Amino acid sequence: MARIAGVNIPTQKRVLIGLTYIHGIGSTKASEICEKVGIPAERRVNELTDDEVVRIRETIDRDYSVEGDLRREVAMNIKRLMDLGCYRGLRHRKGLPVRGQRTSTNARTRKGPARAIAGKKKATKK
Repeated sequence: MARIAGVNIPTQKRVLIGLTYIHGIGSTKASEICEKVGIPAERRVNELTDDEVVRIRETIDRDYSVEGDLRREVAMNIKRLMDLGCYRGLRHRKGLPVRGQRTSTNARTRKGPARAIAGKKKATKK
């Protein structure tokens, strides 16, 4: 099992798919990395030599922000917005959608489960 950027890469998958298990690397960046290192797209992770794994690891460390560093950077950006008190920061602080989505319906992922309102009657159909 190859370990790259602190993540165990599944051995039976193709290298392109296996690299996407690393936070911050999607299919586009995975194909870029394989192209830079010179690994064919059909190659499986268990077929990689130790030298190729080292080259992949060095390329990722040098050129990409991944895993803990990326998570920390995103968290610091959100914290900065909240400290500034700008509109986006306030939306983050309240746990509401940040990018202009409607909230009267369809915001359950950000708002959490619906809570009952005391004294409100359900509308009855006639």
